[in-house]
Formats: sequence, structure tokens, C-alpha cells
Amino acid sequence: MEQLFDLQKIIELRHELHQNPELSDSEFITAERIANFLIQYNPTQLIRGIGGNGIACIFKSNEEGPSVLFRCDMDALPIEEENDFEYRSKEKGVSHKCGHDGHMAIMAGLADLFSKKPPEKGQVVLLFQPSEENGQGARRVLNDEKFKELKIDYAFALHNSPGFPEGEILLKKETFASASKGVIIKLFGKTSHAAEPENGISPAIAMSNIVKELTFLPNENRFSDFNIVTVVYARLGEIAFGTSPGNAEIMATMRSYSNEDMQILTERAQSIVKENAFRHNLEFDISFTEEFPATVNDEQCVKDIEVASEPNDLKHRYLPEPFHWSEDFAHFTQKFPGALFGLGSGENHPQLHNQDYDFPDSIIENGVKIFYEIYSQIVNKP
Repeated sequence: MEQLFDLQKIIELRHELHQNPELSDSEFITAERIANFLIQYNPTQLIRGIGGNGIACIFKSNEEGPSVLFRCDMDALPIEEENDFEYRSKEKGVSHKCGHDGHMAIMAGLADLFSKKPPEKGQVVLLFQPSEENGQGARRVLNDEKFKELKIDYAFALHNSPGFPEGEILLKKETFASASKGVIIKLFGKTSHAAEPENGISPAIAMSNIVKELTFLPNENRFSDFNIVTVVYARLGEIAFGTSPGNAEIMATMRSYSNEDMQILTERAQSIVKENAFRHNLEFDISFTEEFPATVNDEQCVKDIEVASEPNDLKHRYLPEPFHWSEDFAHFTQKFPGALFGLGSGENHPQLHNQDYDFPDSIIENGVKIFYEIYSQIVNKP
């Protein structure tokens, strides 16, 4: 496919988005900037405020056909950027370290392309989704009446992937990205003088046992595939040398390739906390946050992406196993036939969420082309 969109203008948009990052649930200016940019392409419809700060840019054909969704994410991360290029983040402690600025740029390039080569059948929905990083955005979009009216038939998304050749298409049947869930555990005992710990109820031993048992939980012979538990935070008592602690808090992230294993992890975590709290005469509270199901791809949709890579000579490969990170696009693939795929960012490119990461402009063109060809595959099926 010849380049029918203004790549330089799209790169400039990407740099502008990179300079002005916003965290999950706060993508107000980002949404306004994107909406104002998309207006120039005269979409059939532009819907704002979907699932919070989301935007749907719609191009319709006069001919009946499927409704195909292409989705990108909008939010940044609470990470201080260490890059010193001209378009570095202006927001202290906030930056686009997962490449969502690049994902939005690809979607904007796709809007440019569809404005010049309109859909032959059905409609194309370009969704700019908020709040991916905290796992809330996809569910809010799917529950929004404005979104339900679009009657989606297929859903696709990509994620840039450092460690792979630039512009390479990364495919995986079935599970593409892992399920994950945050666990927050609170233990409540009783403080006492540090000289008389027997007069209190310290959660110290229970806390250390829980940390150990959660860490080794994946070794239990009850799981079907990969899973891991990472303790990310732990706090015991207060900084007071005269006081024996009366409370503790532990946070961990659980990950698995399957939703079934995630359910087992969840139940076992609850049992571990309950048993240790009971044994040490403690009250407890356990809650879960940032819950992401496994992203499970539709086999035919994966094949459509593979075939779509051929007209543009885009190299592709099938991954031997899912990524360990998670994506809330999983909620879309639970509801619609669809697939999440990777787009290589460079074999030696800084990794996602690293302070020196920056989305490579060189892969924008491949991202636009593959999405357009996926649409062509869907609407031209016999």
C-alpha cells in the first residue's frame, strides 16, 4: 500500500501527546486534543465522553457490512522521564512509558487514511480508550450506552513490543497476554510497649509467613500453566522503636496465562491470609484491584491479521507463549471476535515502563497499514 496519510503530521501529533501526558481517569486535555485533530478528517460521526474521556471516530459506508473496531489507549504512567529530547514530558513524574502516545498516533493516521479511502462496507470505529493502565477503561466503555449503539462485530488492537525487530507483527493464537490481579492484605492486631510485646498482638510472624507463602504459591501442583505472584509492597507497624507493631499491610500482583488459574490463585491467596490471621489471633481484610482477565484471541481473527501482513510485505511471527503483562483489551475479546497483536519496537529498544523508553516513530506506518488491511480482510470475506 502506498503511503496515503501524512506521516509527518502524525509524528508531530505523537510528539505533542508525549509532551503532555495524563494519568488514567484524567485524560481530559488529551481527549480534547485528539478530538480537535480528528475533525479535519470529516468522520461520519465523532462521539466524545465514552467510558469517561474516550472518543469514537466513525467512518461509515453506504453499503451494509460489519462494524469493525480498532482500539488504542490514551493514558500515561506515574514515571519520571529521563530522556532529554525536545519533546520530553512537561509533566513532572508523569510520562508515556508504555507507548500509548504512539498507539494514539497510529489510530490518528488510520483516520487520515480512511478519510481518503473510505470503508467499502459497514463501518469502522476508531476507539481512543481511556484508563487502560488501571484496568477500568475497557469495562466503562463496554457499559456505556453510547458505545453499545455502535453494535461492534469485530475488535482489534495492537501493543508495541520492545525486544522484537522494528515493525514486525507478533501473533499468538488463544492467550496473547496474561491475566493479572492486585491483592491488598491488611492485618490488625494490637500495639504494645516494645519492652512488653507479650501485652500486644503483633502481625510480624503472620506477615512474614504470608509473604513467603504467596511468593511460593505458584509452585503448588494445582495450576495448568505459567503463573507468578510478586510481592510489591509490605509495611509493618510504625517507625517507633518503643512500640511493638499492631498492624501490617502487604500488596502483591498475581499473574497467570489462564483465567481458571487466576481463580485458583485468588482462592489460595484468601486461604493463606485467613489461615495465618486465625493462627496468630489477628483480624484481617483482603481486597483485589486492577483486575485484568487474560486476553484470549479469536483464532480466525489472528489468521486475518496474518493474511493482512502480506500485501505490505510486513514480517510476522507467532509467539511461543503469551506475554506476562496484561491488557484490559481482554474485556473486548471476551465480548467480540477479535485479537490483540504486537508491533515490534526494536530488538534493543528500552523496555516498557522504563524511564528511558520512547515510542519509535519508525513503526507508525506499519501500524496504520496493518490495521487498514485487517479491515479489508474482514469486509472482503466471501
